[in-house]
Amino acid sequence: MSQAEISAASNFIRTLIKQQREAGQQQKVVTRFPPEPNGYLHVGHAKSICLNFGIAEEFGGDCHLRFDDTNPEKESQVFIDAIQEDIRWLGFEWAGDVRFASNYFDQLYDWALHLIKAGKAYVCELDAEQMREYRGTLTEPGKNSPYRERSVEENLAEFEKMRAGDYPNGAKVLRAKIDMAAPNINLRDPILYRIRHQHHHQTGDRWCIYPSYDFTHGQSDAIEGITHSLCTLEFEDHRPLYEWFLENLPVPCKPVQTEFARLNLNYTVTSKRKLKLLVDEGIVDGWDDPRMPTISGMRRRGFTPKSIRDFCDLVGVNRAGGVVDINMLYFALRNDLEHNARRGMVVLNPLKIVITNWEEGREEILTSPSHPARDDLGERQLPFTRELFIDRNDFMEEPPKKFFRLAPGKEVRLRNAWVIRCDEVIKDDQGEIIELRCSYDPDTLGKNPEGRKVKGVVHWVSADKGVPAEVRLYDNLFQVETPDADKDKDFLEHLNPDSLSRVDAICEPSLAQAGAEDHFQFERVGYFCADRHDHQPENGKLVFNRTVSLKDSWAKMQKKQG
Repeated sequence: MSQAEISAASNFIRTLIKQQREAGQQQKVVTRFPPEPNGYLHVGHAKSICLNFGIAEEFGGDCHLRFDDTNPEKESQVFIDAIQEDIRWLGFEWAGDVRFASNYFDQLYDWALHLIKAGKAYVCELDAEQMREYRGTLTEPGKNSPYRERSVEENLAEFEKMRAGDYPNGAKVLRAKIDMAAPNINLRDPILYRIRHQHHHQTGDRWCIYPSYDFTHGQSDAIEGITHSLCTLEFEDHRPLYEWFLENLPVPCKPVQTEFARLNLNYTVTSKRKLKLLVDEGIVDGWDDPRMPTISGMRRRGFTPKSIRDFCDLVGVNRAGGVVDINMLYFALRNDLEHNARRGMVVLNPLKIVITNWEEGREEILTSPSHPARDDLGERQLPFTRELFIDRNDFMEEPPKKFFRLAPGKEVRLRNAWVIRCDEVIKDDQGEIIELRCSYDPDTLGKNPEGRKVKGVVHWVSADKGVPAEVRLYDNLFQVETPDADKDKDFLEHLNPDSLSRVDAICEPSLAQAGAEDHFQFERVGYFCADRHDHQPENGKLVFNRTVSLKDSWAKMQKKQG
């Protein structure tokens, strides 16, 4: 699929803004990306980032980064720093300084007083269980709290005591007075403020009451002059409440909320609670484990910013929802790496071969392009010696008919080198093959003599000059498409036991110069990336992560359907 086809993917929000512009309804576009700093960003957030920043960029507007930090118990500076790094790595920059909802706590408190004075908010003493009971169900209306008709004066006094720290956590809450019989449960007197004696990462110990997310979100948009509040569909039922606050408070503007379908990827979970459980239980090695769907995990595995942005464009923006095939993500990645990743030869499962008609001590330096279509990436040198390694999977003692690799008496071409023939198989006392004795044809460097048919090509590395490396082979973390679909089963039951394996490999010498996060196509093997943290060539430690295999099942499927 071409870049033009990717860019043409559906985006109804882009169409909406164009229509607003043509009708003269919209001037400067201002969007925002408002994460809660209680975890690392994941692939679903990447779609929202690309949408909000991309829309602002396309229409010459601004996109704010605002942390909706209303729950200090679960938030930390670590998450704030990681989120900023992820956004910048994806290639975006926010307008102005980083913003925090906590910057507006004074204003939100004043607006809470405004609602109390207008008779539209009250202090309630029902505990959590009682509040659930009073709230009703989807088919039955709720009932009024016994504290709903307190006087304005009593509510003001109680709310001030809450702020002063006179009550313990959970003793009282401030609720909006809307409609306990509303069909939309979000309008049944929602909570505006909770008591939390908790140190806040931005405001310290100044507050012991914190506004709810619903009370904070829309008003923060209004304070910042947001023109397009873009949210995923799970917030659609919250929109009437969002609008109720804007209608009943003296806000400087009234942003419009528009919902789009969230990104659901198969073989993946994106619930922050479940991702945190994977980290806390030691099932993965931190939030940036390459098997995690977090942006930092994808980066460490070897995904590129362009591949993630192209994937989000390919998915498009709509309201239909559904589950996206993870192979579409891998397609976008291969599409980028195919054009930009340097090539290299690495043997994952070494089998020694000896070229018997090659002189002892002789070394030839062969050259090969670092990329077959990118002269700007230069060349690499490949030392060829008497003893080499090939991959054990490239030899069979008793091959089937269509096995075009090495076998006794058969010939193959060594990539970028000569044609060799297997003359003898050496085994140990247990009958295991430990070495192949081969001969090379000196007239076949870079060509096939007339009449010679050699179908097979295998990669190789000099046994003398090759460098050792740890190669980590990653696969999907879960072995079923929807690991958390069955609410009666623990999603951890679906973990893939083969999601990570480590092998001791031998690399061509040029790879010893690879820097952290450098990308390569290991010829005939797959795409790999030097690990962001563990790869330390200056200390002689090479660590490569398999980013994605060479096989592109999604592109083949699209071709068949086309």
